Amino acid sequence: MCAHVLVAEDDEKQAELVRLYLEREGHVVTVVHDGRDAIDAARTGRPDILVLDVMMPRVDGLDVTRVLRRESELPILMLTARSTEDDLLLGLDLGADDYLTKPYSPRELMARVRTLLRRGARPVPPPDPVLRVGGLSVDPVRHEVAVDGRRVDCTPGEFRILEALITEPGRVYTRQQLLDRAHGFDRYVTVRTVDVHIMNLRRKVEADPQRPAYLVTVFGVGYKPAEPAANPRGECPGGA
Repeated sequence: MCAHVLVAEDDEKQAELVRLYLEREGHVVTVVHDGRDAIDAARTGRPDILVLDVMMPRVDGLDVTRVLRRESELPILMLTARSTEDDLLLGLDLGADDYLTKPYSPRELMARVRTLLRRGARPVPPPDPVLRVGGLSVDPVRHEVAVDGRRVDCTPGEFRILEALITEPGRVYTRQQLLDRAHGFDRYVTVRTVDVHIMNLRRKVEADPQRPAYLVTVFGVGYKPAEPAANPRGECPGGA
């Protein structure tokens, strides 16, 4: 997980060591050396995590935490030389997500950073299930078809053919492949049934069924979807 890490540490040698370890793990690192700069960098740089030393000039780490926690949910890993329970609890009460007592192992620091990044990772929104080609949309979940927002009723066989076609725009399907999608391996249904389904679909979804924009015939092969105004050579704009 590559992240933008803000390191606020007044000890320049220690800050450099932390930076090297973080960059070795693939992170982008910004280093500041006082609390005022830490607040400014957190506001403007939008880091994914803040590694924050408590003892810093101008504004200490506790005040940095207090200020930033009022403004965001930025994960904060606090580094402290104070080892008393009261000091540690104060940092957590102010909004720090974790703390590490100095001296610490760089490997443990990296492990804590990884944990906080996983915990604070923004969930990836699920992909849109609706399939679209131009103004034509097919929703496999709701079993709905629409053209430019207008609902279109389809039979189960028509729906399965339409879904197959626009799932892979540009792919040419043979009649047999579409028949298998629409009716499985029913030996009483012939490939001409596909032509009937396509003819009915064109009546429902095409502005001009004689010059289809969505369900295009590929001579000698079968059918493919095409967006409006897309008529590659070798394809017939109409007919079955």
